[in-house]
Amino acid sequence: MSETNARRYTFAVANEATKRDIADAVAQSFKVDVIAVNVIHVPGKARRLGRRIGHRPDWKKAIVTIAEGQRIEKYFVEGV
Repeated sequence: MSETNARRYTFAVANEATKRDIADAVAQSFKVDVIAVNVIHVPGKARRLGRRIGHRPDWKKAIVTIAEGQRIEKYFVEGV
């Protein structure tokens, strides 16, 4: 894994959240310096239940890059 990928973390966030909101929340929650935030809107898939067609909800994914040498410890769970 390259050094850049080691500093990136992925989160599912609220659809209304902006890049600034996400950066502030991650910095405050994990006490790290946020360098960049990239967001991806993931469309929900169509699903069938018998004859009926439904849709899973749309959701938003954020990829957060933190400063070099920092790490989010809560993100790693031992023994899983």
